[in-house]
Amino acid sequence: MGDDFQLSIDWLGHAAFRVKTSSGRVIYLDPYQIKDGEEKADIIVSSHSHPDHFDSKSIKKLMKEDTVVLGPESIASNLKQFNGQPIKLGDSFDYKDLSIELIPSYNIKKPNHPKSSGWAGIIVRSGDKSVYHAGDTERIPEMKELAKTNITVALIPCGGTYTMDFDEATDSAVDIQPKIAVPMHNWGKDLNNFKDLLAKKDANIKVEILTEGGESLKI
Repeated sequence: MGDDFQLSIDWLGHAAFRVKTSSGRVIYLDPYQIKDGEEKADIIVSSHSHPDHFDSKSIKKLMKEDTVVLGPESIASNLKQFNGQPIKLGDSFDYKDLSIELIPSYNIKKPNHPKSSGWAGIIVRSGDKSVYHAGDTERIPEMKELAKTNITVALIPCGGTYTMDFDEATDSAVDIQPKIAVPMHNWGKDLNNFKDLLAKKDANIKVEILTEGGESLKI
């Protein structure tokens, strides 16, 4: 997708991503075990309060004087230490040339992330491009609604255990209908199997397997 891009996406391991706009704004999603010396953040968004998604040490490493820390209303007490701003699910936070919307993210069959907790998936939009970070979730009805919103890239958990396995995660990708699906939160599984499975279900959705420290995905 070349040098003419609106957003670039780097995977930092687990469910942690850095998203940059072509204008140079830096957004971190669920930063976790961040190495020293990473680029400072304009915005940090945490999907929920589990320590592999709300990692205070990592947030501190990425903070500068005017960094904005966001999360769902359900983690307002966690956000306080960073003067963070809680957002109601379904609402958006507008920041210069981008917007960040929080939507529901939850388990249906597993007990770890109940809908009642009010935890979030994250949508970052800039211009006509968007990145959906699904958070810790199973396949939920709200995903079919996302198909109407032209998601460019969907970051989808697929490691089983606390979220979805490959079969459910690829079904979710078919529901969401992004242009590109990026598997994450995979607990060391071979992501080529995710790619092969999604190709059988919907060959129109491209799969990008990002590597930690590897090349950025530009959209």
